[in-house]
Amino acid sequence: MPSLKDIKTQINSVGSTKKITSAMKMVAASKLRRSQEKAEAARPYSSRLEEMLSSLASSAASGEGIIKLLTGTGNDKNYLVVPVSADRGLCGGFNSSINKETFKLVKSLESNGKNVQIMPVGKKSRDFFNRVMKDQILESFVDLNVSTTGYESALNISNKLQDLYFDEKFDKCILVFNKFKSAISQEVTQQQLIPLDISNSEKKEQKETSSNAIYDYEPDEETILKDLLPKNVSTQIFKVLLESDAGEHGARMAAMDNATRNAGEMIDSLTLKYNRTRQAFITKELIEIISGAESV
Repeated sequence: MPSLKDIKTQINSVGSTKKITSAMKMVAASKLRRSQEKAEAARPYSSRLEEMLSSLASSAASGEGIIKLLTGTGNDKNYLVVPVSADRGLCGGFNSSINKETFKLVKSLESNGKNVQIMPVGKKSRDFFNRVMKDQILESFVDLNVSTTGYESALNISNKLQDLYFDEKFDKCILVFNKFKSAISQEVTQQQLIPLDISNSEKKEQKETSSNAIYDYEPDEETILKDLLPKNVSTQIFKVLLESDAGEHGARMAAMDNATRNAGEMIDSLTLKYNRTRQAFITKELIEIISGAESV
């Protein structure tokens, strides 16, 4: 049976942990509101930009220069997968879900005869794939802190991706990230970044065409595409970073809330154990006193 001092030390230790998790929950909650607003504000712009570029796709079938970001290289052999995780832990299954989905995607592509390379964004993905697929890591980005650096972080990743693409290092680039749904829910999402996936946008375009929506572009379509296609890559990455940042804070808030509740339950259990042990010691001492008095 543990001593009263040992149990008291446990209670104090768990109590200190509870204070820390409670503080982390409040910090995550305060950061979540701002991150959520930024993520939701970025969605309409990025989606409409994709739709507009998709509507111009039919006029750019040549695939020369910058237009390759839309039409592709004509090959489907080399893939670059970009998992977007957090730099820190203590956020439940936020990072592990990204790593598992990315690992599953890489193995699926390889089983179909594709060559796959990885460019992790975030320390947790970088550390994971350093252990399991180190030879396939092409580049990594950590400590981006998009809430502070803003669009600059997305621009750095975008420039690197475009340099690799035009150097013919890959034919398709797929992002794997947590899409923010609510404070307690994130959805692991795959998005083809390069070349632009116009399959979903074509359906929307058909609806717009059926409703007699006509667009006139000034200047010509090719000039617009050359200017907007590189910006679209950085815009989509920026949106993904904001979604991931909001999801991270939501997941951390939920995880710390659960940890705080568990710590409270553990304190209650240890307190009950402490009282029972204390009562057992008191009872034992009383019995010894009574037995000694009777023997006299």
